[in-house]
Amino acid sequence: MQKSGKIVIYILIGIFVIVGALLGFVKTALPNVGDAPSLKITATPQRLERGKYLANHITVCIDCHSSRQWDTFAAPLDTTTIGAGGEKFDQSMGFPGTFYAPNITPQHLGSWTDGELLRAITTGVSKDGHALFPVMPYLGFGRMDQEDVYSIIAYIRSLPAKNNEPGTSNPDFPMNFIINTIPAKASFAKMPPKTDTVQYGGYLVNAAGCGECHTKQEKGQKIKGMEFAGGFEFNLPGGAIYSANITPDVKTGIGSWTREQFVSRFKMYTDSAYHARKINPGDFQTIMPWVMYSGMDAADLESIYAYLKTLKPINNTVTRFKPVNKGR
Repeated sequence: MQKSGKIVIYILIGIFVIVGALLGFVKTALPNVGDAPSLKITATPQRLERGKYLANHITVCIDCHSSRQWDTFAAPLDTTTIGAGGEKFDQSMGFPGTFYAPNITPQHLGSWTDGELLRAITTGVSKDGHALFPVMPYLGFGRMDQEDVYSIIAYIRSLPAKNNEPGTSNPDFPMNFIINTIPAKASFAKMPPKTDTVQYGGYLVNAAGCGECHTKQEKGQKIKGMEFAGGFEFNLPGGAIYSANITPDVKTGIGSWTREQFVSRFKMYTDSAYHARKINPGDFQTIMPWVMYSGMDAADLESIYAYLKTLKPINNTVTRFKPVNKGR
């Protein structure tokens, strides 16, 4: 064999060794967010009340960790499954693998410490140390007020146990490696005073994960400069749906909306006159849990509106729905 050929072989071997070492490091040494803290949360009435409000109407933990009625518009919860988990997010919806929302009732979490729950919710690392896929926006939760997260944990602990074992989540390649690089240590921040409507609204927007769904992505990464401008694609059986532009652009966003119109858009789902329509094959459906968000206090919705109005207006027309029979 010629010398040049041997050099090429040695180079290739070297590349394989380096790549193998890097993948081995990512798979075995990451995630690295530290041990779960030693923590015991006291379930005071105030924490239980606050946690119930957050988990059902702001962070909407209960939305993903229960079953939704997808044959009805906005897929309201099946209230017999609260916290039992089981919602599936897979390749058909555009996810890089198959992921199940776990059971968060004491039936599953009874063996978890409060510190392990805090670490999972705010850093993305499970009880056994493996990385969680960010269907749950744990990076955002890690920027919440620590006391609010304590309240959520206290409330979750109070849920009636439900005997349900959802499937095992499995990321596809290369996400099975990438997933280990996503978790990060929490950087808790104090909740702004409610009198500072813009800052408090920003806190709620982060806690609710608005930017996660209302920002378009390419290859799993948010497109810079398009924050809150909508266009994130969700594939449902009836077709592809796209999140709305919620920047204050007058033509394509919510720039022409009044505060009252914004609040009413949510509160209409609590109106006794509202009747959720059934969804037929090919009909427009939404993943937006309107019924759950409708339980937000009007003052909190007004604060969210105030914050969104401070965002940079982005002109981005979004086609909200492409029926499956019309292609994607």
